[in-house]
Parts: sequence; C-alpha cells; structure tokens
Amino acid sequence: MQANNNKKFMSDINVTPFVDVMLVLLIIFMVTAPMMMQGVEVNLPQTTTRLMKTREDPLILTVNKKREIYLENYRIKLDGLEKKIKKIFENRRDKEILLRADKDVPYGFVIKVISRIKRAGIDKLGMVTEPVD
Repeated sequence: MQANNNKKFMSDINVTPFVDVMLVLLIIFMVTAPMMMQGVEVNLPQTTTRLMKTREDPLILTVNKKREIYLENYRIKLDGLEKKIKKIFENRRDKEILLRADKDVPYGFVIKVISRIKRAGIDKLGMVTEPVD
C-alpha cells in the first residue's frame, strides 16, 4: 500500500492580524486627534445675546491676555494688522470679521485693534462672547 501524499496548499488569506492592527491604529488616532487641535486660548466675556448668522466663514481675529493678536491661528503685530486685513479682503464682497478678545485685555487696546480693523475697510465686525450659564 502506498501513502497518499497529495496535500493541498491553503490559499485563504488570514485577515485577523490585519484587523487587529487596524483597530489598534484606530484607537491611537481617536486618542491623539483631540490633542492635535490647536488654537489660541482666550477667556471670553460672558453675555446673554443671540447668535449672529453669517453667509460666508468670517475671519476670526483673536486678542489674548498677553495682547498678542492672531488672524485665525497666525500671530500678527498690531502695526501690520490693517495692511494684512486689506490684502485678505481685497477680493471678497462680504467683509466680515469676528473679534475674540480676552476679558482681561484693557479696553483701550481692544479699541486700537477695532480702529485698525475699521480703517482696513471692514463692514461688519462681530464680537465673540460666551453664553451665560
């Protein structure tokens, strides 16, 4: 009697290790994604106002406690603010900026920033605040 040595190779792909690796990567990205969020930390004043509706995404100008000025997330000096805003809005029809100023910034400095914004030709200037609980 002869032994039958006709064994077939298994041609199926084992996807279990692949799925394990993908789940680990998913968990890592879910944990690290909130840490990657960047922005300027500002302690906004609290008021009771209604929401302002806008057509386009307005440009956000932030003044933090250290009197540093940020256009979106880019730091800019007060002297170059007017020129930069004019350049950004030269081809836009709706000229609108939202101002986020820390409540501990002196009123006079905020007024200086507002005057530079107005001199740049901005039609609409909104003040961002936090709602009162």
